[in-house]
Amino acid sequence: MINQLQNILKDPKLQPYLYKKRIGLEKESQRVTLSGALAQTNHPKTLGSRTIHPYIQTDFSETQTELITPVFDTEKEALRFLSALNDVLLRSMPEEEMLWPLSMPPALPVDDRDIQIAKLENQGDVNYRRYLAKVYGKRKQMVSGIHYNFEFSPQLIKQMYDLSDQSLLLTEFKSEIYLKVARQYLRYRWLITYFFGASPIAEDHYFIMDRPNEPVRSIRNSSFGYTNRPEIKVSYESLDTYVNDIEHLVDTGALIEAKEFYSSVRLRGSQDLQELAKNGIQYVELRNIDLDPFSTIGINQKTLDSLHLLVLLMLWLPEEEKSVLEREQEGVLKNNTVALEHPLALTIYQEEGNWLLQELDQMIDALNLSDKEKSLAEELKDQFKNPEKTLAGRYVKTLEQTALSNGEWAVSKALDYHHAAYEKPYQLAGYREMELSTQILMFDALQKGLKLEILDEEDQFLKLSRGSHIEYVKNGNMTSKDHYISPLMMENKVVTKKILATEKFSVPNGYEFSSLAEAMNYYPEFESGSIVIKPKSTNFGLGISIFKASVSQDDYQQALEMAFEHDSQVLVEEFLEGTEYRFFVLDGKTKAVLQRVPANVEGDGCHTIAELVANKNENPLRGTNHHTPLEKIALGESEAMVLKTQNLDFSSVPTKGEYIYLRENSNVSTGGDSIDRTDDVAEGYKRIAEDAAKALGAVVCGVDMMIPNIKQASIRESKDYGIIEANFNPMMQMHIYPHQGHSRRLTRDVLDLLFPEL
Repeated sequence: MINQLQNILKDPKLQPYLYKKRIGLEKESQRVTLSGALAQTNHPKTLGSRTIHPYIQTDFSETQTELITPVFDTEKEALRFLSALNDVLLRSMPEEEMLWPLSMPPALPVDDRDIQIAKLENQGDVNYRRYLAKVYGKRKQMVSGIHYNFEFSPQLIKQMYDLSDQSLLLTEFKSEIYLKVARQYLRYRWLITYFFGASPIAEDHYFIMDRPNEPVRSIRNSSFGYTNRPEIKVSYESLDTYVNDIEHLVDTGALIEAKEFYSSVRLRGSQDLQELAKNGIQYVELRNIDLDPFSTIGINQKTLDSLHLLVLLMLWLPEEEKSVLEREQEGVLKNNTVALEHPLALTIYQEEGNWLLQELDQMIDALNLSDKEKSLAEELKDQFKNPEKTLAGRYVKTLEQTALSNGEWAVSKALDYHHAAYEKPYQLAGYREMELSTQILMFDALQKGLKLEILDEEDQFLKLSRGSHIEYVKNGNMTSKDHYISPLMMENKVVTKKILATEKFSVPNGYEFSSLAEAMNYYPEFESGSIVIKPKSTNFGLGISIFKASVSQDDYQQALEMAFEHDSQVLVEEFLEGTEYRFFVLDGKTKAVLQRVPANVEGDGCHTIAELVANKNENPLRGTNHHTPLEKIALGESEAMVLKTQNLDFSSVPTKGEYIYLRENSNVSTGGDSIDRTDDVAEGYKRIAEDAAKALGAVVCGVDMMIPNIKQASIRESKDYGIIEANFNPMMQMHIYPHQGHSRRLTRDVLDLLFPEL
C-alpha cells in the first residue's frame, strides 16, 4: 500500500483535501525578570489551578510556562489563539517579569537547587520531574520550544483509502499513513533543523562540561539538547513495534513512563499505549521546532505553512530500502551534524538536500498545488543556497549587526514583546478586531481557565465551558440569565418608560412620532423648551440631539431627520436637568457607576477646535468601533449643530482654559469622557437603579439617570432624578478602563455570575 501512495496522491479527487488539516500548537517559555534573570516567583496565582487549566500550564520547572491551543482547521486560527494565550500569560505575570524569547534558557543558577521543579498539586507529577532531574539533569530540562500537532483531514484519509486496494481496515490504513510520515520525518528532519533551528548559543551554566563550538544551528536539536540516552531505541516499522518497544523500555526500567520517550515525532491517539494500539494513530506530534526569536509567540504563519508542505513531502517521498532502525539512526546522525554546523555555513548534505527540494518541486507539480506552495518552495530553495536567510543564520547576522551578546539581544527583544503586551492592555492579541468588551471577557475567561470557542466572530458569539457546564455569551454580557423579553423591552424606549412610570420611577415626559410631518406639527409646543430628540430604538447615542434652551425650526427638523435615519419612530422628550450617570446593574446589584462627560476639548488660545479634536484623538485610549475604551471625537453633522448653538464652528479658536462641548449627549461612544463615580454616589440611587432593572426583569442592565446631586439621599418616588434610558447590552469597557477613576472589572463579575464554581 505504501508504495502506491504517490499514484494515489496524484488522483485529482484528492486535490481539494490536500490543503485541509487539523493542527494544535504547544509553546514552552521561561519566565524571567526584566533584566533577563530566571524568575524566582511561583506560577501566577491569577491563572488558577494548573491541574485543570486547559491552556496554560507549567512544564518541568516552576518558571517554564506551557501554552496549549485547542485543535483548529487552519494555521491562522491556531496562531490567533496562541497569540491570545501569550497575551494572557504576559499580563497575568508580575509586571516586572517577561518571557524569554529563545529556546535555550537564560543564564541558569550555579546551584541546581535554585532551579525549582514545578510545584504541582499532583505529587506523582512532581516525582516524575524529580526523576527527570536525576537522570538527565535539571539544566537540559530548561530548554523550550514549539510542538506542532498535525492531523490530515478525515476526508483526505477516506478518499485515499477508497483509492487503495483496501487490504487494510480504514483505521489500519490511517495508522500506516502516519507511520510513513513519522519514519520519513525522522530520517530527513535535519532539513527542518537546517531551516528552523534557532538555538545557536547557550547562556552561562547550561553546560557543565563539554560544549559545542558556538554558534551552531540548534543546540536544542543536537546531542547537547534534551534527548534520550543513545540506548533508547524504538522502531516505527509498525504501530505494534512502536508500542511494544516503548512498553519493553518501561518494563525493564530504561524509561520510567512512556512519556519519557522524547522522540522528535510522537504517535498520538491516546495517552494509553494499549488504547493507541487498539484504536490507531489519530495524529503526529512534531517536537523539534525551536522558538522563533523574531516572533512574539515563537512561530509564524510562514513557518507553519512550510511545515505543512514538508509533512506532505514526507508522505510523498519513497522510502529507502534499508531497515527502519537503520534509517532512524541515519536520521539521528545527520540531524546532529546539521544542528552543530555553523549557521552561516552550507550544510555538508548539499546533495541530499538538493534532491529533497527537487522532490518537493515534483510533488507540487504532480499534485497541482497552488502558487502559494510554489512560492514557499522557492523560498526554501533560496534559504538552502543562502544559509544566512535561515532562522539561525538571520539570528547570528543580527547579533553581528547589533554588536549585542546573545543574552543582551534576548533581553532587548523580550522587553519589546513585554511592552507591546501592555501598550493596549484592553485588547486581546489575535482578536483585536472584535468588540472591546468581548475581548476583555475572552481575556478573563482564558485567564480563569474556562474553555473558549468563538462560534461567530462577527456576531461576537462565544461558547464558554468548564467540564459539563456550558454557557453562551453574545456581546460580552448578553447571556441565558436574561429572558428574551427583557432586552426587547429595553430596546424599545417607549415600553421602558411606560413600565418604569407604572412602577413610580421618575421618567421624562414626551411624545412618540412615526413621521417627520407629524413631529413637525408639534414644533410650537417644543420651540421654547428643553428637549431631547432620539430614535425609539437605538444604542451608542446614535441619532440623539439635545436642545437645552429654545430650538429653531430648522434645527428641530434637522435633528428629527437624523433620528429618523436610525428608526422609523422617534421620541421627543423633555430634557431633565442634572448630570448623566450610567449605573451598571448585574444580578440585582449595582457594580459600577460612571459619569459620562460629552465630547469636549480644552482651548489653548492657539489652535482651532478641529485641531484640538485631532490632538485629543491621538490618545491611545481613543479609537473607533469600540476597539478602545474611549471613542474618537467626530467632526460631523451633530457636532457642527452643537457648535452652531454656541456661535462656533470647527475653525473657531477657543481661549486658553475654555472648555468647548461638541455634543449634548454624553455617550462615550460619541467621544465622551468617562469618570468612575461608584464610591461617590449615594446608596439610594444605586437602589433605584437596582429596582429599575428588577422592574424590567433584567439580570444585566445599564440604567442611565440624570441626577443633579449624586450625594443627596433619594427614593424611587422622589423627583430629584430621572431615568432616561435602560440598556440591555451596556458597554463594559468604559467602566473597566475609565478616563478617570477606579477600574471596575465587570467582565469578571459576568463570569462569576455564569460560573459560580470559579
